[in-house]
Amino acid sequence: MNIYLEVYGCTANKSDAAIIKKNIRDNSHYTEVDAVSDADIIILVTCTVIGTTEQRMLHRMRLFKQMGKKVIVTGCMASVQIEKIKTILPKADIISPSLVHTILKDKEKTRKFQMEKPYANKWFGSLIAPISISEGCQYSCSYCITHLARGKLISYPEETLFRDVSDAIKQGCKEIRLTAQDTASYGNDSSSSLSLLIKNISMIQGDYRIRIGMMNPRSVKKQLDDIISAYSYEHVYHFIHLPVQSADNQILHLMNRGYTIEDCIDIIGSLRANISDITLATDIITGFPTESDEQFQHTIDFLKKIQPDVTNITRYSSRPQTKAKTMKGRIPTEIVKERSRQLSNICKHISQKKNKEMIGRKENILIIEKGKNDTVVGRTESYKPVVIKQQIELGRFMPVEIIDAKDTYLVGMLK
Repeated sequence: MNIYLEVYGCTANKSDAAIIKKNIRDNSHYTEVDAVSDADIIILVTCTVIGTTEQRMLHRMRLFKQMGKKVIVTGCMASVQIEKIKTILPKADIISPSLVHTILKDKEKTRKFQMEKPYANKWFGSLIAPISISEGCQYSCSYCITHLARGKLISYPEETLFRDVSDAIKQGCKEIRLTAQDTASYGNDSSSSLSLLIKNISMIQGDYRIRIGMMNPRSVKKQLDDIISAYSYEHVYHFIHLPVQSADNQILHLMNRGYTIEDCIDIIGSLRANISDITLATDIITGFPTESDEQFQHTIDFLKKIQPDVTNITRYSSRPQTKAKTMKGRIPTEIVKERSRQLSNICKHISQKKNKEMIGRKENILIIEKGKNDTVVGRTESYKPVVIKQQIELGRFMPVEIIDAKDTYLVGMLK
Protein backbone atom coordinates (compact mmCIF):
# COMPACT_ATOMS: atom_id res chain seq x y z
CA MET A 1 0.00 0.00 0.00
CA ASN A 2 1.17 3.51 -0.78
CA ILE A 3 1.57 5.94 2.12
CA TYR A 4 1.61 9.72 1.77
CA LEU A 5 3.01 11.58 4.80
CA GLU A 6 2.31 15.31 5.30
CA VAL A 7 4.01 17.04 8.23
CA TYR A 8 3.42 20.49 9.74
CA GLY A 9 4.73 22.41 12.69
CA CYS A 10 7.74 22.17 14.94
CA THR A 11 10.84 20.01 14.93
CA ALA A 12 9.16 17.64 17.42
CA ASN A 13 6.58 16.80 14.75
CA LYS A 14 9.42 16.17 12.30
CA SER A 15 10.99 13.84 14.86
CA ASP A 16 7.69 11.96 15.12
CA ALA A 17 7.57 11.82 11.32
CA ALA A 18 10.96 10.06 11.36
CA ILE A 19 9.39 7.32 13.51
CA ILE A 20 6.53 6.94 11.03
CA LYS A 21 8.99 6.79 8.12
CA LYS A 22 10.86 3.95 9.86
CA ASN A 23 7.57 2.06 10.35
CA ILE A 24 6.90 2.39 6.63
CA ARG A 25 10.36 1.12 5.72
CA ASP A 26 10.11 -1.81 8.14
CA ASN A 27 6.99 -3.20 6.45
CA SER A 28 7.33 -4.56 2.92
CA HIS A 29 3.61 -3.98 2.36
CA TYR A 30 4.06 -0.20 2.58
CA THR A 31 5.75 2.29 0.27
CA GLU A 32 6.08 6.03 0.91
CA VAL A 33 5.03 8.17 -2.06
CA ASP A 34 5.59 11.85 -2.79
CA ALA A 35 2.19 12.62 -4.33
CA VAL A 36 -1.06 12.45 -2.39
CA SER A 37 -2.84 11.33 -5.57
CA ASP A 38 -0.78 8.11 -5.51
CA ALA A 39 -1.62 7.27 -1.90
CA ASP A 40 -3.84 4.57 -0.46
CA ILE A 41 -3.36 5.96 3.06
CA ILE A 42 -2.74 9.59 4.03
CA ILE A 43 -0.96 10.40 7.30
CA LEU A 44 -1.33 13.99 8.49
CA VAL A 45 0.92 15.24 11.31
CA THR A 46 -0.89 18.31 12.59
CA CYS A 47 0.03 21.56 14.31
CA THR A 48 -2.38 23.87 16.13
CA VAL A 49 -0.06 26.39 17.77
CA ILE A 50 -1.97 29.39 16.34
CA GLY A 51 -5.38 29.87 14.76
CA THR A 52 -4.15 30.29 11.18
CA THR A 53 -2.25 27.00 11.39
CA GLU A 54 -5.33 25.24 12.73
CA GLN A 55 -7.39 26.55 9.81
CA ARG A 56 -4.81 25.23 7.39
CA MET A 57 -5.03 21.80 9.02
CA LEU A 58 -8.82 21.80 8.70
CA HIS A 59 -8.53 22.82 5.05
CA ARG A 60 -6.22 19.87 4.36
CA MET A 61 -8.61 17.51 6.13
CA ARG A 62 -11.52 18.69 3.98
CA LEU A 63 -9.45 18.12 0.87
CA PHE A 64 -8.46 14.62 1.99
CA LYS A 65 -12.10 13.80 2.74
CA GLN A 66 -13.03 14.66 -0.85
CA MET A 67 -10.43 12.17 -2.05
CA GLY A 68 -12.22 9.35 -0.23
CA LYS A 69 -9.00 7.77 1.04
CA LYS A 70 -8.11 6.37 4.46
CA VAL A 71 -6.68 9.12 6.66
CA ILE A 72 -4.61 8.87 9.84
CA VAL A 73 -4.35 12.09 11.87
CA THR A 74 -1.66 12.58 14.50
CA GLY A 75 0.21 15.58 15.94
CA CYS A 76 -1.13 18.04 18.50
CA MET A 77 -4.67 18.33 17.10
CA ALA A 78 -5.05 14.58 17.60
CA SER A 79 -4.53 15.15 21.31
CA VAL A 80 -6.53 18.30 22.11
CA GLN A 81 -9.00 18.79 19.22
CA ILE A 82 -10.31 15.32 18.51
CA GLU A 83 -13.93 16.37 18.05
CA LYS A 84 -12.96 19.05 15.55
CA ILE A 85 -11.16 16.39 13.50
CA LYS A 86 -14.13 14.03 13.71
CA THR A 87 -16.54 16.63 12.37
CA ILE A 88 -14.57 16.62 9.11
CA LEU A 89 -13.11 13.11 9.07
CA PRO A 90 -15.45 10.89 11.10
CA LYS A 91 -13.76 7.72 9.83
CA ALA A 92 -10.18 8.85 10.38
CA ASP A 93 -7.82 7.07 12.75
CA ILE A 94 -6.79 9.66 15.35
CA ILE A 95 -3.47 8.91 17.05
CA SER A 96 -2.05 11.12 19.80
CA PRO A 97 1.65 12.12 19.68
CA SER A 98 2.46 9.76 22.55
CA LEU A 99 1.29 6.81 20.41
CA VAL A 100 2.81 7.86 17.11
CA HIS A 101 5.16 4.85 17.17
CA THR A 102 2.12 2.55 16.80
CA ILE A 103 1.03 4.00 13.44
CA LEU A 104 0.94 1.25 10.80
CA LYS A 105 1.84 -1.28 13.48
CA ASP A 106 -0.41 -3.72 15.30
CA LYS A 107 1.04 -3.22 18.77
CA GLU A 108 -0.12 -2.74 22.32
CA LYS A 109 -0.96 0.92 22.86
CA THR A 110 1.92 1.72 25.20
CA ARG A 111 3.22 5.25 25.22
CA LYS A 112 6.49 5.66 23.34
CA PHE A 113 8.39 6.47 26.54
CA GLN A 114 6.95 3.40 28.36
CA MET A 115 8.03 0.70 25.93
CA GLU A 116 10.48 -1.95 27.16
CA LYS A 117 12.38 -1.62 23.90
CA PRO A 118 13.15 1.99 22.99
CA TYR A 119 10.61 3.48 20.59
CA ALA A 120 13.13 5.58 18.77
CA ASN A 121 13.80 3.66 15.60
CA LYS A 122 13.78 6.50 13.10
CA TRP A 123 14.43 7.04 9.42
CA PHE A 124 15.43 10.56 8.44
CA GLY A 125 16.01 10.36 4.70
CA SER A 126 18.09 13.54 4.58
CA LEU A 127 21.19 15.17 6.03
CA ILE A 128 19.09 16.67 8.85
CA ALA A 129 18.01 14.53 11.81
CA PRO A 130 15.29 16.00 14.06
CA ILE A 131 15.43 14.14 17.39
CA SER A 132 13.11 14.80 20.33
CA ILE A 133 14.91 14.55 23.66
CA SER A 134 11.72 14.71 25.73
CA GLU A 135 7.96 14.74 25.53
CA GLY A 136 5.78 17.42 27.09
CA CYS A 137 6.56 20.41 29.28
CA GLN A 138 6.88 21.10 33.00
CA TYR A 139 5.37 24.58 32.64
CA SER A 140 1.93 25.92 31.75
CA CYS A 141 2.20 29.20 29.86
CA SER A 142 -1.23 30.79 29.76
CA TYR A 143 -1.39 31.10 25.95
CA CYS A 144 0.07 27.71 25.03
CA ILE A 145 -2.02 24.80 23.74
CA THR A 146 1.03 22.63 23.02
CA HIS A 147 1.70 21.76 26.66
CA LEU A 148 -1.89 20.51 26.85
CA ALA A 149 -1.38 18.40 23.73
CA ARG A 150 1.98 16.94 24.73
CA GLY A 151 1.43 16.55 28.48
CA LYS A 152 3.89 16.77 31.34
CA LEU A 153 7.63 16.51 30.93
CA ILE A 154 9.03 13.05 30.19
CA SER A 155 12.77 13.06 29.44
CA TYR A 156 13.93 10.22 27.21
CA PRO A 157 16.82 8.09 28.52
CA GLU A 158 20.32 9.21 27.57
CA GLU A 159 21.16 5.78 26.20
CA THR A 160 18.17 5.93 23.85
CA LEU A 161 19.16 9.37 22.59
CA PHE A 162 22.78 8.29 22.21
CA ARG A 163 21.61 5.49 19.95
CA ASP A 164 19.27 7.83 18.07
CA VAL A 165 22.15 10.17 17.25
CA SER A 166 24.48 7.28 16.42
CA ASP A 167 21.90 5.80 14.05
CA ALA A 168 21.36 9.19 12.41
CA ILE A 169 25.08 9.60 11.77
CA LYS A 170 25.26 6.05 10.34
CA GLN A 171 22.39 7.00 8.00
CA GLY A 172 24.53 9.87 6.74
CA CYS A 173 22.94 12.72 8.69
CA LYS A 174 25.19 15.71 9.30
CA GLU A 175 22.99 18.08 11.32
CA ILE A 176 21.43 16.73 14.52
CA ARG A 177 18.56 18.91 15.69
CA LEU A 178 17.80 18.19 19.34
CA THR A 179 14.29 19.35 20.06
CA ALA A 180 11.77 19.67 22.88
CA GLN A 181 9.21 22.16 24.09
CA ASP A 182 12.04 23.30 26.36
CA THR A 183 15.39 21.56 25.85
CA ALA A 184 16.79 23.19 29.00
CA SER A 185 14.21 21.25 31.05
CA TYR A 186 15.74 17.97 29.93
CA GLY A 187 16.48 15.73 32.90
CA ASN A 188 14.49 17.76 35.44
CA ASP A 189 12.33 14.65 35.94
CA SER A 190 15.33 12.33 36.15
CA SER A 191 18.97 12.33 37.21
CA SER A 192 20.26 13.89 33.99
CA SER A 193 20.47 17.38 32.47
CA LEU A 194 20.89 18.99 29.07
CA SER A 195 24.59 19.64 29.66
CA LEU A 196 25.21 15.99 30.59
CA LEU A 197 23.26 14.82 27.54
CA ILE A 198 25.31 17.06 25.22
CA LYS A 199 28.54 15.86 26.83
CA ASN A 200 27.44 12.25 26.27
CA ILE A 201 26.36 12.46 22.64
CA SER A 202 29.29 14.71 21.70
CA MET A 203 31.51 11.67 22.27
CA ILE A 204 30.05 10.05 19.13
CA GLN A 205 32.65 9.97 16.39
CA GLY A 206 31.93 11.61 13.05
CA ASP A 207 31.70 14.86 11.11
CA TYR A 208 28.43 16.41 12.22
CA ARG A 209 26.92 19.36 14.04
CA ILE A 210 24.38 19.53 16.85
CA ARG A 211 21.75 22.26 16.99
CA ILE A 212 20.25 22.64 20.45
CA GLY A 213 16.58 23.59 20.21
CA MET A 214 14.41 26.09 22.04
CA MET A 215 15.14 26.85 25.70
CA ASN A 216 12.79 28.58 28.12
CA PRO A 217 14.62 31.37 30.00
CA ARG A 218 12.87 30.07 33.13
CA SER A 219 14.91 26.87 32.89
CA VAL A 220 18.12 28.46 31.63
CA LYS A 221 18.47 30.87 34.54
CA LYS A 222 18.59 27.93 36.99
CA GLN A 223 21.58 26.29 35.28
CA LEU A 224 23.21 29.00 33.23
CA ASP A 225 26.82 27.91 33.82
CA ASP A 226 26.01 24.33 32.80
CA ILE A 227 24.15 25.52 29.69
CA ILE A 228 27.14 27.62 28.68
CA SER A 229 29.43 24.62 29.17
CA ALA A 230 27.34 22.61 26.67
CA TYR A 231 28.52 24.95 23.91
CA SER A 232 32.18 24.11 24.54
CA TYR A 233 31.97 20.85 22.57
CA GLU A 234 33.21 21.11 19.00
CA HIS A 235 30.14 19.49 17.45
CA VAL A 236 27.70 22.03 18.94
CA TYR A 237 26.53 25.00 16.89
CA HIS A 238 26.96 28.31 18.72
CA PHE A 239 23.25 29.01 18.46
CA ILE A 240 20.57 29.50 21.09
CA HIS A 241 16.83 29.91 20.64
CA LEU A 242 15.66 31.82 23.71
CA PRO A 243 11.98 32.83 23.35
CA VAL A 244 11.49 35.96 25.45
CA GLN A 245 7.89 36.60 24.20
CA SER A 246 7.55 40.05 25.82
CA ALA A 247 9.85 42.60 27.44
CA ASP A 248 7.27 43.78 29.94
CA ASN A 249 7.24 42.06 33.32
CA GLN A 250 3.49 42.42 33.84
CA ILE A 251 2.76 40.79 30.50
CA LEU A 252 5.29 38.04 31.29
CA HIS A 253 3.42 37.46 34.57
CA LEU A 254 0.10 37.16 32.73
CA MET A 255 1.75 34.74 30.31
CA ASN A 256 2.95 32.71 33.33
CA ARG A 257 6.47 32.61 31.93
CA GLY A 258 8.23 32.47 35.30
CA TYR A 259 11.04 34.94 34.64
CA THR A 260 11.57 38.68 34.34
CA ILE A 261 13.03 40.67 31.50
CA GLU A 262 16.00 41.42 33.77
CA ASP A 263 16.61 37.65 33.94
CA CYS A 264 16.72 37.54 30.14
CA ILE A 265 19.16 40.43 29.90
CA ASP A 266 21.46 38.70 32.42
CA ILE A 267 21.25 35.39 30.53
CA ILE A 268 22.03 36.99 27.17
CA GLY A 269 24.90 38.99 28.67
CA SER A 270 26.47 35.87 30.17
CA LEU A 271 26.06 33.89 26.95
CA ARG A 272 27.75 36.57 24.88
CA ALA A 273 30.52 37.07 27.42
CA ASN A 274 31.40 33.37 27.24
CA ILE A 275 30.52 32.53 23.61
CA SER A 276 31.49 35.58 21.60
CA ASP A 277 30.09 34.40 18.26
CA ILE A 278 26.81 32.97 19.54
CA THR A 279 23.76 33.51 17.33
CA LEU A 280 20.73 34.58 19.34
CA ALA A 281 17.22 33.78 18.14
CA THR A 282 14.18 34.87 20.08
CA ASP A 283 10.38 34.87 19.82
CA ILE A 284 8.01 37.75 20.45
CA ILE A 285 4.23 37.61 20.85
CA THR A 286 2.57 40.95 20.20
CA GLY A 287 -1.00 41.83 21.03
CA PHE A 288 -1.31 39.70 24.17
CA PRO A 289 -4.45 40.66 26.14
CA THR A 290 -4.12 44.04 27.93
CA GLU A 291 -0.77 44.88 26.26
CA SER A 292 -0.60 48.69 26.36
CA ASP A 293 1.33 51.00 24.07
CA GLU A 294 3.86 51.52 26.87
CA GLN A 295 4.28 47.77 27.38
CA PHE A 296 4.72 47.27 23.65
CA GLN A 297 7.37 50.00 23.67
CA HIS A 298 9.25 48.04 26.36
CA THR A 299 9.58 45.19 23.86
CA ILE A 300 10.83 47.54 21.14
CA ASP A 301 13.41 49.01 23.53
CA PHE A 302 14.54 45.54 24.58
CA LEU A 303 15.02 44.33 21.01
CA LYS A 304 17.03 47.43 20.13
CA LYS A 305 19.16 46.86 23.21
CA ILE A 306 19.95 43.14 22.86
CA GLN A 307 20.08 43.06 19.04
CA PRO A 308 18.96 39.46 18.38
CA ASP A 309 20.21 37.85 15.18
CA VAL A 310 16.81 36.26 14.48
CA THR A 311 13.40 37.28 15.80
CA ASN A 312 10.25 35.26 15.21
CA ILE A 313 7.24 37.56 15.57
CA THR A 314 3.78 36.15 16.22
CA ARG A 315 0.50 37.96 16.64
CA TYR A 316 -1.29 36.69 19.73
CA SER A 317 -3.75 33.96 18.80
CA SER A 318 -6.38 32.80 21.26
CA ARG A 319 -6.22 29.01 21.64
CA PRO A 320 -8.91 26.74 23.06
CA GLN A 321 -8.54 25.41 26.63
CA THR A 322 -5.89 27.98 27.55
CA LYS A 323 -6.14 30.50 30.40
CA ALA A 324 -5.35 33.42 28.11
CA LYS A 325 -8.48 32.68 26.05
CA THR A 326 -10.67 33.85 28.94
CA MET A 327 -8.63 36.98 29.71
CA LYS A 328 -10.21 40.38 29.22
CA GLY A 329 -8.51 43.22 27.39
CA ARG A 330 -8.38 41.86 23.86
CA ILE A 331 -6.31 44.12 21.59
CA PRO A 332 -8.07 45.21 18.36
CA THR A 333 -6.81 43.38 15.28
CA GLU A 334 -5.71 46.52 13.46
CA ILE A 335 -3.51 47.53 16.41
CA VAL A 336 -1.93 44.06 16.60
CA LYS A 337 -1.19 44.13 12.87
CA GLU A 338 0.45 47.55 13.16
CA ARG A 339 2.56 46.43 16.14
CA SER A 340 3.61 43.32 14.22
CA ARG A 341 4.59 45.46 11.24
CA GLN A 342 6.67 47.77 13.43
CA LEU A 343 8.47 44.85 15.04
CA SER A 344 9.14 43.21 11.68
CA ASN A 345 10.74 46.37 10.31
CA ILE A 346 12.88 46.88 13.42
CA CYS A 347 14.02 43.25 13.55
CA LYS A 348 14.75 43.12 9.83
CA HIS A 349 17.03 46.13 10.23
CA ILE A 350 18.78 44.55 13.24
CA SER A 351 19.28 41.21 11.45
CA GLN A 352 20.70 42.89 8.37
CA LYS A 353 23.07 44.99 10.48
CA LYS A 354 24.27 41.91 12.39
CA ASN A 355 24.78 39.94 9.19
CA LYS A 356 26.71 42.74 7.50
CA GLU A 357 29.20 42.58 10.35
CA MET A 358 30.10 39.11 9.02
CA ILE A 359 31.28 40.37 5.59
CA GLY A 360 34.93 39.59 5.06
CA ARG A 361 35.04 36.80 7.62
CA LYS A 362 36.30 33.35 6.72
CA GLU A 363 34.09 30.50 7.94
CA ASN A 364 34.15 26.72 7.81
CA ILE A 365 30.58 25.87 6.87
CA LEU A 366 28.58 22.66 6.62
CA ILE A 367 26.82 22.41 3.24
CA ILE A 368 23.43 21.11 4.30
CA GLU A 369 20.80 21.67 1.59
CA LYS A 370 20.00 22.88 -1.89
CA GLY A 371 18.88 26.48 -2.26
CA LYS A 372 17.02 28.41 -4.92
CA ASN A 373 18.32 29.02 -8.44
CA ASP A 374 21.01 26.33 -8.40
CA THR A 375 22.59 27.44 -5.13
CA VAL A 376 23.51 25.48 -2.03
CA VAL A 377 23.06 26.53 1.59
CA GLY A 378 25.53 25.91 4.39
CA ARG A 379 25.71 26.81 8.06
CA THR A 380 28.52 28.54 9.91
CA GLU A 381 29.62 27.29 13.31
CA SER A 382 27.19 29.84 14.75
CA TYR A 383 24.38 28.47 12.55
CA LYS A 384 24.21 31.44 10.20
CA PRO A 385 22.86 30.36 6.79
CA VAL A 386 25.28 30.96 3.91
CA VAL A 387 24.14 30.85 0.28
CA ILE A 388 26.78 29.78 -2.27
CA LYS A 389 26.31 29.99 -6.01
CA GLN A 390 28.96 27.35 -6.75
CA GLN A 391 27.82 23.73 -6.87
CA ILE A 392 29.16 21.70 -3.96
CA GLU A 393 28.34 18.21 -2.77
CA LEU A 394 25.92 18.28 0.15
CA GLY A 395 27.19 17.11 3.52
CA ARG A 396 30.71 18.53 3.15
CA PHE A 397 32.51 21.02 5.35
CA MET A 398 33.95 23.80 3.20
CA PRO A 399 35.99 27.00 3.84
CA VAL A 400 34.29 30.14 2.54
CA GLU A 401 34.60 33.89 2.70
CA ILE A 402 31.48 35.93 3.42
CA ILE A 403 31.12 38.43 0.55
CA ASP A 404 27.61 39.82 1.10
CA ALA A 405 24.76 39.83 3.62
CA LYS A 406 20.98 40.06 3.54
CA ASP A 407 18.60 40.24 6.48
CA THR A 408 17.97 36.45 6.55
CA TYR A 409 21.19 34.98 5.15
CA LEU A 410 24.82 35.50 4.21
CA VAL A 411 26.42 35.08 0.78
CA GLY A 412 29.69 33.16 0.59
CA MET A 413 32.38 32.21 -1.88
CA LEU A 414 34.62 29.16 -1.72
CA LYS A 415 38.19 29.87 -0.60
